[in-house]
Amino acid sequence: MSHGHGHSHGSAATGHRWRLQVAFVLVAGFFVVELVVGLSSKSLALISDAGHMAADVVALGAALVATRIATRKDTTGRRTFGSYRAEVFASGLAVLLMLGVAVYIVIEAVGRIGSAPEVSSRPMLVVGVIGLVINLISMALLRAGAAESLNVKGAYLEVVADTLGSVGVIVAGVLVGLTGSVWWDTAIALAIALFVGVRAVFLGREVLAVLGQHAPEGIHPDEAEKALSEIAGVLEVHDLHLWTLTSGMNVATAHLVAAPAGDDAAGQQVDGSTILAAAAAVMRDRFGIEHATLQVEPAGSTACAQTSW
Repeated sequence: MSHGHGHSHGSAATGHRWRLQVAFVLVAGFFVVELVVGLSSKSLALISDAGHMAADVVALGAALVATRIATRKDTTGRRTFGSYRAEVFASGLAVLLMLGVAVYIVIEAVGRIGSAPEVSSRPMLVVGVIGLVINLISMALLRAGAAESLNVKGAYLEVVADTLGSVGVIVAGVLVGLTGSVWWDTAIALAIALFVGVRAVFLGREVLAVLGQHAPEGIHPDEAEKALSEIAGVLEVHDLHLWTLTSGMNVATAHLVAAPAGDDAAGQQVDGSTILAAAAAVMRDRFGIEHATLQVEPAGSTACAQTSW
């Protein structure tokens, strides 16, 4: 029996750590400003956006901590896959925070039914514009990493949602100023809550897929099995498993039943080593999986007891 595997050089989020750091400083600084102005102006739209901004601060902070943990050397000898999953847990925390903010906004909006607090529109406009600028800068910083890392994507979606929240604050400020009705403030706040909640659900599904060890997005197990079975000298493929360790780090295992050593149709020698090299190349070049643990078994071998899963 033999095995082959490549080695990844780090998770996808590691190279974007500096982007997370800059975004964290910008968002954390603005959160304090927005919360103070929101409380003084009694704007639910501002307070709700500040609440979401607080979720941004925690999500960005968690993402930063996760990237640090993920690259930390294991001193216990027990974490054979390292600590890369910390980034996925950070994304899960972002989901919980987004859902919490959405629920908080709805509760506050319902609590305002039957009351009409005075809302100052000018502070809403000023803070909304500043927040929009801050969020656009943060979006530009995180966008490059969002397509590569689930961890960065969680932070990016937080900022995207807050960017729309800033737009909502500006719109609410304009409408409250023009009409004098504070219901615009409440309506915009509810719209922000709905958007945040929907984005949290979508991101949560991705997080659960990773934690549930589903096959990586874009890779179907049947296609991988077919590709491996087409390798010269392979009679059967079983115990194939595909999953994502963290963003940018997909992993696979498979057992390959090999025909007796001999020549293939092209007259080239086919043995276990040849099959192993070809299988590793297929997983790496066709499916982008560098870490594939592949076991080659001779036909008729009873050494492998197949599992039921």
